[in-house]
Amino acid sequence: MSERSVDMLFYGLMILLPLSGLIARRPPLGQTMKMAAAWIGIFAVGLLLVSQRDKLPSLSRVLDDQEISGSETRIGMGEDGHFHAVTSINGVRAPMLVDSGATTIALSVATAKAAGLDLNESAFPVMIDTANGRIVAHRVTIKTLKVGSVTVTDIAAVVSEAFGDQDIIGMNFLSRLASWRVEGRILILQPNEA
Repeated sequence: MSERSVDMLFYGLMILLPLSGLIARRPPLGQTMKMAAAWIGIFAVGLLLVSQRDKLPSLSRVLDDQEISGSETRIGMGEDGHFHAVTSINGVRAPMLVDSGATTIALSVATAKAAGLDLNESAFPVMIDTANGRIVAHRVTIKTLKVGSVTVTDIAAVVSEAFGDQDIIGMNFLSRLASWRVEGRILILQPNEA
């Protein structure tokens, strides 16, 4: 039996069970039709959510697992084992992956444009070696980058279509902090004192 046949059988049973309960109770036909339509609607929404689950953000990214405690910013580890920071780039909210293996901040073209960054700031693009090979990127300067209690100004970043929709905080940001560390499943960022 193919995987598609098994799926169809499963979905058929999901619809058949509530309908058989309605038939066993023998309510009036109008009421039965309303209840059947409601159940079909519920299952349709459920199936839509299940079929699109890969395109939906994970719960850990929907809920901002980031808090300020004193002067520190604490970021909880996501289900994927990474730390996702809620940032503000020139006043524009942008979720970013914190990657201590990245040399510099890397932005998607969409984020760079939303933050008003000048992709023509540097006359020549740069070649960058990434885990996925060499890519072409543009150098930009972020006027203000905020992560919780931490604010850095005039920090370099690179922008490339090759990054897709992923934005990354790299070591050039982390090196501007007084300290950063991981305790258990919490990333702790300590800003420099002004």
